[in-house]
Amino acid sequence: MYATQALTHLVPLAADELDKNKVTPGVLGFLVFAALAVGVWFLMKSMNRHMGKVDFEEAPEPSAAERKAPGEASGKAPGKASAGAPTE
Repeated sequence: MYATQALTHLVPLAADELDKNKVTPGVLGFLVFAALAVGVWFLMKSMNRHMGKVDFEEAPEPSAAERKAPGEASGKAPGKASAGAPTE
């Protein structure tokens, strides 16, 4: 006799005792939830370690003299085109 056949004989017995209003996830649900929580914890530790290795220096803020209104002279040498200007 196989295990699946033995379980099929027990299903009708369990159906009589099953209260459909009190069904809970049980131990398997807790174990799955706990495994996901541990996995997220390890991912967060790894992310913090990798973010600690990042070496980022922000560019300094441009001064008021460097910030000019659009259309004003840029102060660059003649003949030099800016990044967005078309060249001839």
